Amino acid sequence: KEVGELYHPNLPLKRLNGVTLNKVEASQSAGSGSSKRVTDPVSVNNKRGSVHSSKRRMGSQAVAIGIDDSSPWEVQKCIARFFYETGIDFSAARTPSFQRMINATVGCGRDGYQIPNFQAFKGCILKSEVKEMQQYVKEIRHSWASTGCSILLDGWIDGKGRNLINILVDCPRGAIYLRSSDISAFASDVDAMQLFFDEVLEEVGIESVVQIMTYSTSACMEAVGKRLMDKHRTVFWTVSASHCIELMLDKIGMMDLIKGILENARSITKFIHSHAAVLKLMRNHTRGRDLVKPSKFMSAVPFLTVENMVLEKENLRKLFHSSEWNASIWASTSAGKRVADLVASRSFWTGAKMVVKATIPLVHVLDLLIGGDKHQLGYIYETIDQAKETIKEEFENKVSQYRQFWTAIDEIWNEHLHSHLHSAGYFLNPSLIYSSGFFTDPEVASGLLCCIVRMAENQDVQDLITAQVDEFRVAKGAFGEGSATNRRYNIPPALWWSTFGGECPELQRLAIRILSQTCTGASKYDLERRQAEELLTKGRNPVAQQKLSDLTFVHYNLKLRNFEVGASNNILSDEIDPMSDWVVDAAQEMSSHDGEPTLMDLECEDTINPCGLPSGEVSHSCCPKEELR
Repeated sequence: KEVGELYHPNLPLKRLNGVTLNKVEASQSAGSGSSKRVTDPVSVNNKRGSVHSSKRRMGSQAVAIGIDDSSPWEVQKCIARFFYETGIDFSAARTPSFQRMINATVGCGRDGYQIPNFQAFKGCILKSEVKEMQQYVKEIRHSWASTGCSILLDGWIDGKGRNLINILVDCPRGAIYLRSSDISAFASDVDAMQLFFDEVLEEVGIESVVQIMTYSTSACMEAVGKRLMDKHRTVFWTVSASHCIELMLDKIGMMDLIKGILENARSITKFIHSHAAVLKLMRNHTRGRDLVKPSKFMSAVPFLTVENMVLEKENLRKLFHSSEWNASIWASTSAGKRVADLVASRSFWTGAKMVVKATIPLVHVLDLLIGGDKHQLGYIYETIDQAKETIKEEFENKVSQYRQFWTAIDEIWNEHLHSHLHSAGYFLNPSLIYSSGFFTDPEVASGLLCCIVRMAENQDVQDLITAQVDEFRVAKGAFGEGSATNRRYNIPPALWWSTFGGECPELQRLAIRILSQTCTGASKYDLERRQAEELLTKGRNPVAQQKLSDLTFVHYNLKLRNFEVGASNNILSDEIDPMSDWVVDAAQEMSSHDGEPTLMDLECEDTINPCGLPSGEVSHSCCPKEELR
């Protein structure tokens, strides 16, 4: 089976251990204020504990405004938003091709619309957008009182060697951009880092923050997190689940057995991609499909690619037995012979299938975390178990075969991923606790208790919540109505608690705040870092710096507001990284061989029809048909 959902109603086992039991800152708060975003899976009323569910949508309202129905001002704002969101240089608006594009969009011989000039981009329109975005951010902030929020950290080392960080704040209404900071001067100083995050907590509001989610498992970050949790009782320090899944994949990929198979698979893809004629021949056999699967997460690329190679196994074998291959100059080379032998090798394919069994369940979890349409904190505990169970089943329950993979998963879970919030989220998730596979072990019980102690205002509230937990567990009162299968599975957990938890208001508030959080970090939003790098570059006068700060504020929050969850958002990239070590052999000369045509030459030989398919592969289902008379 596959990990197709973030939970399974009848999963028999819970978390298993192993295989036992069958100041300092150069910081910029952009936007003449703060920031935020608009997509909305769960919007929140002002009433305590009230949560309304609605699907996230692409947020920019101007997108829905038709040209014919818009005032010239609205049209200019739409054009400006395109530049703000994409980060394209404003000078592009002065190019003739851009004006022609706008005129063509308007269409049918009408006079072209006036493109905003440079002054408008950085003046009146920007001022209007900042004001709109500030209002949007304000609305998002209001929801934090009911649902709480998560501070998401996105850090990196830029080309100048600076240690930079973007800070987002996430809640069911969406994520907002808070600030960018250069922490180079104190990135390894635990005291200074704690002071930095204390200021961030104060800016957001400590009473609203449920967790700070980091991108790093470094010793320094771990020490900072421990100090913050000791100082701020209600705040948890967690590591992004997507980052931890990557760590699991990296750990498995470094195993000797797996490493050898990946090296062989990589030698095949590099050979094919290094020679245009061979690549063209391969695409002829795979009907245009590539072997390398690009992903936003580098750790997933090897395993997605090996899975794809297994799917194309027969086509690859036919390729290296074809008359075209045998007649090519590459068939007689040592590299060509080695690759042909690998593709013909039974042991290589046996190993490749083993790699797929051990890793693809984790890749599916990563995909669900990035593309899922709900906040995942209430499901991650179950999902990791389900991935392990899937791996176990793939290896036909043979402990000797799956043990090492379970061990790798458990090491990352225990050292970095697991949080008491995950245990509490598992227990408080109605779709899980009322299922036949629910199981409370010491890890779950202690995690729930820890969250109650840390998040409840005082001892009296703790005692109330503890008593209410028993009512929830046995589905007493309104909980019984909500325990019906269609309700606990079809209603998001936080909304379920808003609907059926009113008789236990203290537990209801705790559950909503926990189940409204994400377990995936800032990487989910795939924000470009160039804007922050420019913002944090010194040397501008105050006026220019404020303009750039406003642009950054609008840029990031437009991206976040327009972020769309669901099927259209996944871990795959649109194109293969040309510098990937799955397509480039650094030791190999990449020039054409004795007049061999380039890939562009070969691709230009294809005639592309309106459906986008190579000549001879026209899909009758997608191309226009003559109307039957």
